[in-house]
Amino acid sequence: MAAVYTPAIVAVFGDAGKGGSGRAMKRMSDAEFEQVVQAALAEVPAEFKPHMDNVMVEVRGRPDPRLMEEYDVPDDLLGLYVGTPLDERSLDSHQPVLPDRILIFRDNLCEMCESREELIDEIRITVLHELGHHFGLDEDRLEELGYD
Repeated sequence: MAAVYTPAIVAVFGDAGKGGSGRAMKRMSDAEFEQVVQAALAEVPAEFKPHMDNVMVEVRGRPDPRLMEEYDVPDDLLGLYVGTPLDERSLDSHQPVLPDRILIFRDNLCEMCESREELIDEIRITVLHELGHHFGLDEDRLEELGYD
């Protein structure tokens, strides 16, 4: 299997249908959200998939305080890559490596989008953006590719 996908355990924060900003949140079922994440992963060209065998994708509601402190990220973050990019790994190491993780923050994505179509597009962009970090792409290159 090219990529491992961990099903979501999503917490809903605040009033149902409202995000932290008070804007109406675009709702999508957990199952549909996960299907959109899977569809984004399926877009990865076949030649890259063997390099994703140690990547786990998690869907969470929002970043928790510990994660925000540990990685110095804001609470409205859409996604986060946690791991060592492929271009920074040692080829001669025989040590087992923990899976890299891509965290996708469902509530933040839902909150920022005003339509289902926009939400689907933002999920796709976020998944591919974070996966780009796994392959060693920096923010400037990801922006050039349209994954910002």
